[in-house]
Amino acid sequence: MAARMGLDQQIRDAAIHTAGFSTVDAAGAPLSSQRADEHGGDGQIAEIEILRGDLADVLISATRGTTEYVFGESVTELTERGNVIDVGFASGARREFDLVIGADGLHSAVRALLFGEETQHLLHLGTYIAFWSAPNHLGLEDWALDHTGDGCSTGIRPVHGNSETIVYIGFQSDRLTYDHRDVVQQKAIIRDRAAGVGWEAPRLLAEMDDAPDFYFDSCSQVLLDTWSRGRTGLLGDAAYSPSPLTGQGTSLALVGAYVLAGELAAAGPDLPGGLAAYEQRLREWVLATQRMGREGADNDTLIKVANGFQLPDYGI
Repeated sequence: MAARMGLDQQIRDAAIHTAGFSTVDAAGAPLSSQRADEHGGDGQIAEIEILRGDLADVLISATRGTTEYVFGESVTELTERGNVIDVGFASGARREFDLVIGADGLHSAVRALLFGEETQHLLHLGTYIAFWSAPNHLGLEDWALDHTGDGCSTGIRPVHGNSETIVYIGFQSDRLTYDHRDVVQQKAIIRDRAAGVGWEAPRLLAEMDDAPDFYFDSCSQVLLDTWSRGRTGLLGDAAYSPSPLTGQGTSLALVGAYVLAGELAAAGPDLPGGLAAYEQRLREWVLATQRMGREGADNDTLIKVANGFQLPDYGI
């Protein structure tokens, strides 16, 4: 699909080039290693992996000339009147649209306006993860490291030509109560959980406050009876997050966007019908992918799920 969009090479150029990874002990000595090209390239490191921000940059660069982007804004009100939707924004602005698609992630504000409080729709899978960028103080060259200790998994992966790294910390936990917009509170949770990990964790935690891209959230799935109502629909994690444990969130989002565009084009003026057709075509694959995530299936099962869906050709 990326090739159909003419973005295949740009995505490959921006991809993370990691040759493999090693699991290390508290002293940094390797316990085991795996190359990315082992298992036919379908091991823990995929053939093409790209940072979320880099993928967003590729997509925005390709569409900026034909698409209006408004940053720092959010939807607070949706009122459908006939063939238009009156949208209220956090800034106080109001605008009318023919169609609204909420592609605003796991904690979707659009989904909440359509279907209510998110706790009704999120299935917590028992894991929390955090990511942030940090200097490559170990001088890693296209090789990632991970360590497990004191109930936490910690990883370092060089990116952007080994000029910096992405840090990963994950831990298992029942559902935690915190504000998903309060970064200070989230960092406090990470510091508490990783306090006894050892290895490189103390230095990585010390660098956390300087990171411009800190991310923390649960590994959760979104389970909805329907992905649309009237002329408003949902896409990607907002509609059907499979959780990061599947490694399929980007695939579902990109393929979902392609199918959504195709079904809307085929539906003509019947936009609600286009939203319904998009859901009908995708739902079986989405449910299979989510089920795989819940069952902790291996890579062979993951590949079978992905290959079971035939990407349609809408001729657009």
